[in-house]
Amino acid sequence: MTVGGATVDTGRRRLLGLSLGAIGMAVTGATLSACAPDEGSSDEPTEVDVGFLTDMSAHHSQALVLCQRVLGGDVGTPVTAAAAEVLQNQAIELGTMRAWLADWGQSTAPPETVMAWMHGGGGMPLAEMHGLASDAELAELSRLDGLEQGRYWLELMSAHHEGGVTMAEAAVDLASSEKVIRLAETQAAVQSFEIEQYRQLLDTTYALKTG
Repeated sequence: MTVGGATVDTGRRRLLGLSLGAIGMAVTGATLSACAPDEGSSDEPTEVDVGFLTDMSAHHSQALVLCQRVLGGDVGTPVTAAAAEVLQNQAIELGTMRAWLADWGQSTAPPETVMAWMHGGGGMPLAEMHGLASDAELAELSRLDGLEQGRYWLELMSAHHEGGVTMAEAAVDLASSEKVIRLAETQAAVQSFEIEQYRQLLDTTYALKTG
């Protein structure tokens, strides 16, 4: 897969241990490139542009919470590195999306109803957003420690990213703003790659022990 102009080894054999940070440079570069301001842009936002940025901002906000609950814990170096990458990249994207919304005179507050722009209907409550962890799941993440907490973070973040990829891919097809489409393309590519990272870690370092 190519992210931000850099070719990424999806096999991830070299990235399962201490080298998650190596890929972070390419991912961060892609994020910063996608979020760079468009000088003189005359994009007029549509309902889809605004809806996607509003909903993805709420989605990113929970990702930051998930990361904050494992950073500083004894969850293993791979999860610590992965959580640090998500925290950094999605914090940048969150700031950018909120800035664009503010520039367009739109609210940056968390929405009560989400996904209406995507489904062409009435949407759904925020708590039912694709990939969002429930209050019970967040509480369980906080209760666990060690590799068990690391494994649960990988499971929750995989589901979280899957929801994010679904939204981003829909925005690529439906949005009108060039900068929104570019950001959505980057988000879909980066989060898809990270899902593959997490799956491989769940099959190796964080695999459930039997017997």
